[in-house]
Amino acid sequence: MRHRLLLLAALSLPLTVRAQTAAPTLDEAIPPGANFDKAEFRLWMPPGVDKVRAIAVLVPGSNGDGRAQVQDTVWQAFAIKHKLALVGVRLTDKQHDQGFIEEYVNVSKGSGQAFLDALSKFATTSGHAELNTAPFLLWGMSAGGEFNYEFTVWKPERVVAFVVNKGNIYYTALAPRAARDVPGILFVGGKDLEFRTNTITGLFAVNRRAGALWALAEEPGAGHIVGRSRDVAIAFYEDMLAARLGDGGALKPLTEKSGMLGDIKGKSIGPVGDKAPAVPTAWLPTERVANMWLAMVTEAAFK
Repeated sequence: MRHRLLLLAALSLPLTVRAQTAAPTLDEAIPPGANFDKAEFRLWMPPGVDKVRAIAVLVPGSNGDGRAQVQDTVWQAFAIKHKLALVGVRLTDKQHDQGFIEEYVNVSKGSGQAFLDALSKFATTSGHAELNTAPFLLWGMSAGGEFNYEFTVWKPERVVAFVVNKGNIYYTALAPRAARDVPGILFVGGKDLEFRTNTITGLFAVNRRAGALWALAEEPGAGHIVGRSRDVAIAFYEDMLAARLGDGGALKPLTEKSGMLGDIKGKSIGPVGDKAPAVPTAWLPTERVANMWLAMVTEAAFK
């Protein structure tokens, strides 16, 4: 039903907007590197846009191909509304004996630079030099969320906001202070593999204890699926573009006091107090995101 509603929403766009979604794409590939085999990327931009403000990076699950996601009408409508580029990612591992561990998500070992190199090529071929410096909205599922997390750890100055989405293996426990200052949502599924939920919950706990501006968001009825995480993420990205993207593309910092808190156990939301909570809380940057977080964790309808 949700996918049908998203399709209907896309079809309800004006014909001029829907026509824009037929814009051509550009593809780039980078030769195999130290921690990856294939590195292939696809760019889509709204036709007629003079300068993109940021790049939504769409990263699939383990060894998957996310390039077709740039033609998703939901992401294209979001990109048109906010003058964003879309980049779909395909990264794969070299063959090794523990296939459930994605080596390419350890971005500082080569795959992250491959992504940046591809963007540099896109900047040249598209005539949009701003792609070399535009900040990122990092979206991904499973290993895609692992990539997002490790990229934020590696290049926090390039990230507007990111999500971790029901992933499995992470290379960094305590993120650097600059990465903890990047707004993030870590999604878990109540019916997902316990290894995954425990790992992400622990990752959240250690970094939130150190002041990370992150939320833990459980969708109780979800297994290892996107579920409603994309709906929450798009609202989150939209609000973070408004809050963080300054003139000239510089990213504005946020503070704990600027947001709200979610009581993870009590499943409620409230203001940030003067005293640090004694138990882990979700940091929620805006009232809209807080209300969507609450709807997700209580399995209520989005308003």
